[in-house]
Amino acid sequence: MGSQASGILPSPSYSVGALREDGKGLRARSGITMGTVVVEIAVKDDVRLLKALESLAAQTRPPDHVLVAASPKTPEALAEAATSRWPAIHVELVRFPGGPVDARTLSLPYLREETTAFLDSDEIAPPDWLATIVRPIEEGRAGYVGGPTRPLRAAENPIERYYELLEVAIYDDLVRSSVTYLPLGNSAWPTRLLREFGFDPRVTAEDHDLETRVQRAGYRGLYLPEAWVYHDKSNETSYVRWARKRYLYLFQMAMSMIKNRELSHRLAERRRPVRHPLRYVEAVMKPFALVHAWIRWSRVGDRPPARPPRAPG
Repeated sequence: MGSQASGILPSPSYSVGALREDGKGLRARSGITMGTVVVEIAVKDDVRLLKALESLAAQTRPPDHVLVAASPKTPEALAEAATSRWPAIHVELVRFPGGPVDARTLSLPYLREETTAFLDSDEIAPPDWLATIVRPIEEGRAGYVGGPTRPLRAAENPIERYYELLEVAIYDDLVRSSVTYLPLGNSAWPTRLLREFGFDPRVTAEDHDLETRVQRAGYRGLYLPEAWVYHDKSNETSYVRWARKRYLYLFQMAMSMIKNRELSHRLAERRRPVRHPLRYVEAVMKPFALVHAWIRWSRVGDRPPARPPRAPG
């Protein structure tokens, strides 16, 4: 199930150029009319998508468009429920080949609204979330905005507890030192900025890579603690699955660091350790992930990234 979107990206009610840093900093523009907003959720096979959509239907500022960037493997029953259960919001589901980064790249032409917000399928937004996270974009105060996560429930096993502590460390330590560590889920962007910089499918840590390139071009990222969402980790019960996911994350981040020549800086950082036994397992995986990323980048780094596709229609 899915649809094909058409049309030309409308001119925004703010200037993306005005979001660049200059000697005087960024200035908020007064009297800005609220523009149009799309929320994108990338999903493969995750029934928690329905809770995410339910939370979008309850927003004090409803989105003009919700794009579910689905996989060919997304079950038809889940696709049907996603596009029909909440008639108050316009949910469009389009299936894209490949993984999440491929979906991000291929979905760009379907983002027709002035501002794009990203929500993960395992995140649930409180009612004021969308209005809060897009406000700095529409006021011209930032080139991109991101907020933190809160656990949906108290941890019921060691894996959930590890993720809970890890996300506290990410937002209280990493993000406060550099907003290029903001996850893409729970972020908002001027759509034209996404089109200008795009996603590099060679690097699957698409959030860090994009944010690093955008920052270097002179745009300001903003961490907004009040733009929080709930994070549902209730399906995290397998240690094998946890290890695979954490290794993949380490590999992906190392790829972005190598590409953007930030590896030496990252290795020199002194972070507060996550006080949980699983951190020792992750520490053992890091050198293997780094070598893996180095070998992989040596093979793909000289290949230019594919151009973003044109808008359909």
